[in-house]
Amino acid sequence: MTRQRDPFGYLTKVLSRAFGGDAGAGLLLIGVAIAAMIAANSAWAHGYHELFHAPLPWSPVAKLNTWHLWINDGLMAVFFFVVGLEIKREVLDGELASPARRRLPIIAAVAGMAVPAIVYLSIAQGEPALKSGWAIPAATDIAFAVGVMALLGKRVPASLRLFLLSVAIVDDLGAVAIIAVFYTASLKLAWLGVSAAILALQVTLNLRKVTRAGPYVLLSLLLWFAVLHSGIHATIAGVLAALTIPLALNRTGDSLLLRLEHSLVPWNAFLIVPLFGFANAGVALDQAGIYGALAPLPLAVAAGLFLGKQVGIFGAIVLADKAGLAHRPAGASWLQLWGVSVLCGIGFTMSLFIGALAFPGAPALIEEAKLGVLVGSLLAALLGFAILRLAPQPKT
Repeated sequence: MTRQRDPFGYLTKVLSRAFGGDAGAGLLLIGVAIAAMIAANSAWAHGYHELFHAPLPWSPVAKLNTWHLWINDGLMAVFFFVVGLEIKREVLDGELASPARRRLPIIAAVAGMAVPAIVYLSIAQGEPALKSGWAIPAATDIAFAVGVMALLGKRVPASLRLFLLSVAIVDDLGAVAIIAVFYTASLKLAWLGVSAAILALQVTLNLRKVTRAGPYVLLSLLLWFAVLHSGIHATIAGVLAALTIPLALNRTGDSLLLRLEHSLVPWNAFLIVPLFGFANAGVALDQAGIYGALAPLPLAVAAGLFLGKQVGIFGAIVLADKAGLAHRPAGASWLQLWGVSVLCGIGFTMSLFIGALAFPGAPALIEEAKLGVLVGSLLAALLGFAILRLAPQPKT
């Protein structure tokens, strides 16, 4: 009997091979950011803006009447769904599965969110309208940071890559909580009730050990639609839906969660995130001016990412190690740990996303926040790469 090829799985493998895995994902994001900047500062600027922000002649969801909204509220729900799958897998059966393993990543991630927020507020404190942007530099872009690290090959020990992934997973969980709590509009109780009922059905499917993807996919779409209209940002539905996906292994050592994650990760890395980046990273530099990066908002964001992240994460690692709370990753030098801490300042995807939520109805501030994200992320990528490239290998 001839085995049927899974076209979806086949395409994900093609995408992974075409862009070269982790390094390719990072390079693709760099290319996307450059392309967006060129488009926003060229003769194509008007067309670039109209492509994403012009009202659509028709939309199946009335609230999403532009391509920009479909990308940020629709496709990014898939991004957050994958984030939710990764969080669940890591917590239940991965690097965060035991207290000893998750202690250092949690300490580092919490400090890596708190210190950038403090840096941001200390710079933007004289501007009350900017306070809502405190969470913009609190996020780390997993794909970008891991992509930069992958370019260094074997110069970076495997323990450091696992540490970066663990910190980024906890960081993502924190960012999701921040979005849900601090960037929620006025709540609509009827839609919240519908959302809760759908989520309960998904939990019931899990408890009844249903392992077919169809029911979960259908209910996840309905959950997204309900959350979209509830006042909570629609992407939170992606995380909630992911947490109901069964991880229990079958006789062949497989599970629905693992299959979905394996299938969606390449689409996330090579299509959804780059498309989001292209739609959101374009900043009109002629409006910002040469000194635009020194304005309070972009300066606060860039300093939070570039300085706050490395001070918070590296400082937390040193203090935790010296106090005996948690030991630093095996086989990694202090210089290499500093380099990884700097790379965590690459905010890009999540920072751009939070920036758009922080200043609704203020496009000028959103553009300034984008500039700060791009400058801070670029500085973090360059310095982090240089440190890890030049750091001597620790003696074994």
